[in-house]
Amino acid sequence: MSAPANSDKNPGGKIPATIVTGFLGAGKTSLIQHLLKNAGGKRLALIINEFGALGVDGEIVKGCRIEGCPEENIVELANGCICCTVADDFLPTIKALLDRANPPDHIIIETSGLALPKPLVKAFNWPEIRTRVTVDGVVAVVDGPAVAAGRFADDPQAVDAQRKQDEGLDHESPLAELFEDQINCADLIIVNKADQMSGAEHELAQAHIIKELQRPAKMITARFGEVDPRVLLGLDARAEDDLAARPSHHEMEGEDHDHDDFESFHIDVPELATPQDLLARLAPTIERHDILRVKGFLAVAGKDMRLVLQGVGNRLQHYYDRAWEVHEGRRGQIVIIGLKGLDQAAITAALTLRLAA
Repeated sequence: MSAPANSDKNPGGKIPATIVTGFLGAGKTSLIQHLLKNAGGKRLALIINEFGALGVDGEIVKGCRIEGCPEENIVELANGCICCTVADDFLPTIKALLDRANPPDHIIIETSGLALPKPLVKAFNWPEIRTRVTVDGVVAVVDGPAVAAGRFADDPQAVDAQRKQDEGLDHESPLAELFEDQINCADLIIVNKADQMSGAEHELAQAHIIKELQRPAKMITARFGEVDPRVLLGLDARAEDDLAARPSHHEMEGEDHDHDDFESFHIDVPELATPQDLLARLAPTIERHDILRVKGFLAVAGKDMRLVLQGVGNRLQHYYDRAWEVHEGRRGQIVIIGLKGLDQAAITAALTLRLAA
């Protein structure tokens, strides 16, 4: 008997899992929202590794009320980077999904922007789950305009040469290293935000990715993370059996993986008369304090729906997604993420002074 039309199980009977990786703000959540909304009847489960105390990405997905992915199928791991808490958090979560009376057809795992994908892929070889689930594919979402601008243009050999001439350059950008590891573990690379790039910028982004790649990988472009699920799912990569072909910068350099270069905190925001004052303050504050990411929810007077706020660098987006739940109390909160050393007091003061409705 053939498998059901909505089943993705491979010939070995394993449930497939797709790992979605990518730098902060590249568009992973948008990609997953589009995937869930167009799942074609597949029963999906979603594991989200949020970075920071406020589960913003998970709440955005839950707010969609997506058919085929009920809220109980969305699990958030907020206890730190998923690649550093595999045994404590990730494995028990996967096992609980697999042990359900009616397990999902496909598992989607959204890593935080700080996660190295390879340790997570390795976890699928653990005896408790190896015979029951497989990594169907690793998908890396990259911010096309950022790559085109050279944000991840660091070349390890070039940096080493510069170090000999100038001690001030005696460091490498951890963001570039993460980017390198993510694309080199990927089976599919999605150059997102194509609508924000010219033809020349698109060519620059692709050229840089190709330069950093040490293994073959398919590459496509997307706007707002809109990729056909038939492209994302069913890659049948069985990545846990292909680890040697997925080079890791951190392994090659013999470096320990830690995230001391990043920190995050959240700010409580009172109900706003209008969001414009806060939005006007955000741009100069982001610039002044070199903030990498801003995301959260805001309550606006006279509006029954909550306002979602997303910011990457100085690019800000906001939209109303759903009505406030009674238990939420219309409490606005935003998460600030940046390199370690953020002046939390100054940022909080800059964004909250005289904001109340």
